[in-house]
Amino acid sequence: MPKNKQEIVAEIVRCGKSPAYFCNNYAKISHPMKGLIPFSLYPFQETALADFKKNRFSVILKARQLGISTTVAAYVCWLMLFHRDKNVLVVATKLGTATNLVKKIKAIHKNLPPSLKIADISIDNRTSFELSNGSQVKASSTSGDAGRSEALSLLVVDEAAFVEGMEELWAGLYPTLSTGGRCIALSTPNGVGNWFHKTYTEAEEDKNDFYTIKLPWDVHPERDQEWFEKETRNMSRREIAQELECNFNASGETVIHGDDLNLLIEAVEDPKYKSGFDRNYWIWEEPQSDSEYIAVADVARGDGSDFSVVQVTDIRTMTQVAEYQGKITPDQFAPLLYNIATEYNDALLIIENNSLGIGVLSRLQEMEYKNLYYSVRSTHEYVDELTAQSIGGVPGFTMSMKTRPLVIAKLEEFVRNKLIKIKSARLVNEIKTFVWHNGRPQAMRSYNDDLVIAACISCWVRDTALVTNSREMAYKKALLSSITTSQKTLNTKIPGQHGYQPNRSQKTFKGNDGRTHDLSWIIKG
Repeated sequence: MPKNKQEIVAEIVRCGKSPAYFCNNYAKISHPMKGLIPFSLYPFQETALADFKKNRFSVILKARQLGISTTVAAYVCWLMLFHRDKNVLVVATKLGTATNLVKKIKAIHKNLPPSLKIADISIDNRTSFELSNGSQVKASSTSGDAGRSEALSLLVVDEAAFVEGMEELWAGLYPTLSTGGRCIALSTPNGVGNWFHKTYTEAEEDKNDFYTIKLPWDVHPERDQEWFEKETRNMSRREIAQELECNFNASGETVIHGDDLNLLIEAVEDPKYKSGFDRNYWIWEEPQSDSEYIAVADVARGDGSDFSVVQVTDIRTMTQVAEYQGKITPDQFAPLLYNIATEYNDALLIIENNSLGIGVLSRLQEMEYKNLYYSVRSTHEYVDELTAQSIGGVPGFTMSMKTRPLVIAKLEEFVRNKLIKIKSARLVNEIKTFVWHNGRPQAMRSYNDDLVIAACISCWVRDTALVTNSREMAYKKALLSSITTSQKTLNTKIPGQHGYQPNRSQKTFKGNDGRTHDLSWIIKG
């Protein structure tokens, strides 16, 4: 400790230059077991303090219980103490969370030695305090208006990934930093697509002014693999990703499990071709003469936030072979669908029969496309056009409160069991932001799910309507072949029929026309 005035001044100057020196030598913090103890920084905390001082905007992706909130509190205390007229705002999704950080700042100041208290607390409130040098700090929830009408020296956003409406909040507060104000945003991850995730990932790509700091569990020098295994013994995979690993993809409430999502990301491929007038028609595999395809389309106005999309999938392998996503009017979309479906061997064309879809369906009927999807209105069972005319079936697929959870569950099943091969980065990006919200699966705010829903319908139709229909066709083919080629007992048993004894090696059928028909795709996987 300095003993004379000259030494005191020298220490004040040294502390004012280095927040790390200030913390290591004079700051004290409250430990839950040991009480009030010196704040001896770990190397990663010293580095963080240097980064705060060096960079105007910092975004911190962190694990739990690393003492980073305390490190930020110490930095704020240093900033206020050694600089005049600093205006600091701490915001969090809950006022209590923001207030706790302000309390830490106040406690560090309170426990400084008298020689370092170059500015005293002049105004002290529950959610704020002000120093005699004019510097002040306030706590606010993200729903409040604090700070929006005043210039800020520093904005601290705690648990930024969990703040609802953070985009709007940032848009309102950013102008208050225009005179040189700084920002520190810190959080554990909470899935993808939110402001914190976008800010961090864009910063990694040098698309904004933020400096990234990543602090997973193992930056702490006292934590090893034994500690990790003990800590995670009773934690879910999502909790581990969120609380310890700093894993965006596995940390959110995504409909597709984080581990499966990571596999989808790894399997993404660039298309072989990008065609169309807008280059939004992506092709990974050209049509094969011996393959059958389904094409699922969703129609948008062409002038809003939604896209018109079509997914083309090989029925047998459930491999994504082509995809379109673009802003196109319904009258332009109909001939595009006709051409795509025709090119892929007259693919079974499935269109959501919403208000816009009905118009496109009518146009395709006028164009005499010969393989449209029809269904029974009450059961959503697939039927061909002739049957639909006789029993009152409707063209297209009806998305309703009944069918939506069924088709979404089917996609989750296919992904989990690795029964679908997704190649599109656009589709995977939508899956990343397709989350559970109030018990309902939907796209995150300001994101789309058109491609996701098309993929859902592809899986559902493949695994239900088409398999069932194909069994019926197989029965008819077997019956006809037996009648025309044999006088022996009819062999008409098919998969799913009582008494069927499968021959695992037999996946083809030879009809009376002498052609061999491949029916292996009926068997899922």
